[in-house]
Amino acid sequence: MCETVFQGEGRGSPGGPGSGERLYYRTAPAGGGRTNHNGRAHSTVITHPSPASMPDVSVVIPVCNEEENVLPLAREIHAALAGRYSFEQIFVDDGSTDKTGETVLAARAQGMPEIRLLQHVARSGQSAAVATGVRHARGRWIATLDGDGQNDPADFPRLLDALLQPASPGLKLVMGNRTTRRDTWLRRFSSRVANGVRGWFLHDGAPDTGCGIKVFDRDVFMHMPRFRNMHRFMPALFQREGYEVISLPVNHRERTRGTSKYGLHNRLWVGIVDLFGVMWLIRRASPRIRIDEEA
Repeated sequence: MCETVFQGEGRGSPGGPGSGERLYYRTAPAGGGRTNHNGRAHSTVITHPSPASMPDVSVVIPVCNEEENVLPLAREIHAALAGRYSFEQIFVDDGSTDKTGETVLAARAQGMPEIRLLQHVARSGQSAAVATGVRHARGRWIATLDGDGQNDPADFPRLLDALLQPASPGLKLVMGNRTTRRDTWLRRFSSRVANGVRGWFLHDGAPDTGCGIKVFDRDVFMHMPRFRNMHRFMPALFQREGYEVISLPVNHRERTRGTSKYGLHNRLWVGIVDLFGVMWLIRRASPRIRIDEEA
């Protein structure tokens, strides 16, 4: 993903996602669009097929300039979930300047009709891309992973089984924990520091909040506050809503295609301000009240 300022949210027709609507974003630059590296204009329209049924799981994949990773990742997701769950794949193209969007549509044409493409007309950041995907998802259960190919879709069934057959009815988020990182020393160091700082202040018990692969309840996410970099604080935010979170070990792979967009700056220092904001949100959270309706 490419990290920049979250400039706005989308709006759609009253029919909601899956009704064949044309969706536009306030992030459009002056002139009504943008161009890619070949000078061709990008449409602001979000394209996807009309649904035949509502899937169990919506897999949300935020991508930015990941044209080399789209097709192999889509195939792995399809192989991991086909025959186990009804599902859709939602690629959220966060202002790519390469052929990421075209590659997503080409992947859909290669025997994966469950693929949908949502496009930001300007880069808005990973949290905004995840929120866009969840907002327009058709499934009750959301699965996310990064678009760089380092998360392993083969972990999805185990995470989903833990979420859908929980030991506690309060479990609404299952996080991945990359026990063996396949990254550069800088990324490992910055993640270790960031996780340590967040854990010290938030006491969320999550060993790897930066792990991109996770599964959760869509309804809970939709009631959470939105802010830039919120994807880094998912465990604390779910706990703020009164729900349980667990972490399970997952596979982690080296990046073999494309280039990383992250470093120490946007893993730690940018998150410090958000950390204090999340602490404020937790302190100011309203108590959860049980509501009974008389028949």
